[in-house]
Amino acid sequence: MGPALRVVRQIQISMLVSIALYALAGEMLSRTMNRIPGNTLFHAFSLISISLVGATVVVRRTLVLPSEAALKKNSEDDLAVARWRTGHIVLFAMSEVLGLFGLILRMAGFTLANVCGFYLGAFLLLLLYSPRAPRAELR
Repeated sequence: MGPALRVVRQIQISMLVSIALYALAGEMLSRTMNRIPGNTLFHAFSLISISLVGATVVVRRTLVLPSEAALKKNSEDDLAVARWRTGHIVLFAMSEVLGLFGLILRMAGFTLANVCGFYLGAFLLLLLYSPRAPRAELR
């Protein structure tokens, strides 16, 4: 379980850093663009983002939590470790998409105030779904 936990934490940290880089890149690139954005794109990405947040809850309940329960019983179960790792990576990827939406919207001409919710949401989801090593319950 140790190597899987280390890999998942490294992926999480790199994705947290990439969200900050998206915000920085969006600010640097938006200075060169001067166009009025259409609200349709913003509303579409908002709807998709809400759906993604809901999907992260489903992925956590169907992949991560059952794998953690199996690992509490038997920490050497390779299949449970693989499901746990895959579940976290999928959660991180879904969270990362929110940050990408913020970058796309910023490059489309929206202000930082309009897109900061996407960056912040992605960052908070990545922190919320931090990997924890399942420990056997004491009885």
